[in-house]
Amino acid sequence: MSKSTGNFLTLSQAIGKFSADGMRMALADAGDTVEDANFVEAMADAGILRLYTWVEWVKEMIANQNNLRVGPADSFNDRVFVSDMNAGILRTEQHYDRMMYKEALKSGFFEFQAAKDKYRELAIEGMHRDLVFQFIERQTLLLAPICPHLCEYTWSLLGKTTSLMKASWPVAGPVDEILMRSSQYLMETAHDLRLRLKAYLQPPKSKKGDAKPPGKPSHCTVYVAKTYPPWQHSALSLLGKYYKSSNGSLPDNKVIAGELGAMPELKKYMKRVMPFVAMIKENLEKSGPRVLDLELEFDERAVLLENIVYLTNSLELDQIDVVFASEADDKIKEDCCPGKPFSVFRSEPGVSVSLVNPQPANGLFTTRIDIRQGDSRDSIVRRLAKVNRFIKDLSKVKLMRYEDPLLGPRRVPILGREEQGKLPISDKSTFHINLQDKKVHMTDNGLKVDIGDTLVYLVQ
Repeated sequence: MSKSTGNFLTLSQAIGKFSADGMRMALADAGDTVEDANFVEAMADAGILRLYTWVEWVKEMIANQNNLRVGPADSFNDRVFVSDMNAGILRTEQHYDRMMYKEALKSGFFEFQAAKDKYRELAIEGMHRDLVFQFIERQTLLLAPICPHLCEYTWSLLGKTTSLMKASWPVAGPVDEILMRSSQYLMETAHDLRLRLKAYLQPPKSKKGDAKPPGKPSHCTVYVAKTYPPWQHSALSLLGKYYKSSNGSLPDNKVIAGELGAMPELKKYMKRVMPFVAMIKENLEKSGPRVLDLELEFDERAVLLENIVYLTNSLELDQIDVVFASEADDKIKEDCCPGKPFSVFRSEPGVSVSLVNPQPANGLFTTRIDIRQGDSRDSIVRRLAKVNRFIKDLSKVKLMRYEDPLLGPRRVPILGREEQGKLPISDKSTFHINLQDKKVHMTDNGLKVDIGDTLVYLVQ
């Protein structure tokens, strides 16, 4: 604080303006070591807002705990969240032991909250009740040394009868580093896909300037590689040999270029080899020797497939296929390597169909969507939910067809008997389209049925 900059406050003024815990948080965030602490009022205001948001979220989770998922907490994102919490506890404990309060606040609150936000975003099936309340309890204990009053209040909200001051420090379980790296890979891939989709939607460059942007794609194929292309494999093998023989260091680029240039299989790739070597050297400083591994520690395809619903919803596509690059053409094989998937977007043709909701006074109206070849009941419900944002829980949507596809849509629905004259569509049903005649039919257990141009959806 400085009188010249006008941010000088007495202790009573500071507590009156920012509260005791808000001030403690701002001071903890002001800096570590022997450097001058930098108190910023904007940071104090932002900290109070974060604390308020945290307490309101705790109240919301307590009120809605019966709506949270129960059962085994063993999904990919459940396991990642547990590892993130354990890693956060270990880091925070180390920072407190060294009296590095700014770092403790960073790992024990900001990054801990970020792990929760990531879990909430990725867990399409819903957050697990036990993990949510485990997180709340651990977050309260980690933040208690800095914000004791607010944490005591949060502790009481959890129904604890004794004081927070008598509680033990949380015990961290095992941390699965490979699992956490696979989650980081998922987030980076999702970000890369969004950038590629944005580039795909840009209009092509034209001298006349009248080029129209392409239509929004409906499908995407993501290619993942088990191994590097041959020229990259040769370069990595050489770098790995140098790294092991030189006790963790690499020679100058001239030495590396000379040895790589002597390899006959790399002659035509020399313009690309050295930039690749430079990139590997840079990543080696950031991530350590694992960047020299010729294969990833985890199964890329399995990670993407387990989170395919999140990726599909995030990109607002109808379907994403994940295949190995070995099944693609040579260009894709060259551009695809472990940890760096390659994506191709495309638009699949469809036949437009009306989806009618006959239920009264629920704000759900008739919607038109495209039915595509090979669609299932679930894919149509997901497409409907993208168009109609009022549909939150897809498991409560019941998709039906008319017994008489010609006269059914013309009959006025009877209040309280919305399912009369309609048949449910099963999970095993598959839709087929005739683009020439603009017609849709459905097959279920070998039976072919014409559905007309209208389907019915009910939200239970």
